[in-house]
Amino acid sequence: MDKRIGVIGIVIEDLSRIAEVNDILHQYGDIIIGRMGIPYKERGVNVISIIVDGTTDDIGALTGKLGKIKGLSVKSALSKK
Repeated sequence: MDKRIGVIGIVIEDLSRIAEVNDILHQYGDIIIGRMGIPYKERGVNVISIIVDGTTDDIGALTGKLGKIKGLSVKSALSKK
């Protein structure tokens, strides 16, 4: 199956979910190329951007698990090839 490069953006509004997010990201560490997390204290949220390189199935599974967590917003964009 073809691999794609992409970016996943996560906005964590419920800060009690941070450990759960980190556990899921650890499970998919083999497709994560880079990660940047910014705590935006003035707004009471954390913003994480993740660069991934994997199959659409793997990336979809990661975003799907993250998307099931209440208190998060998750969006992804993938390369066409």
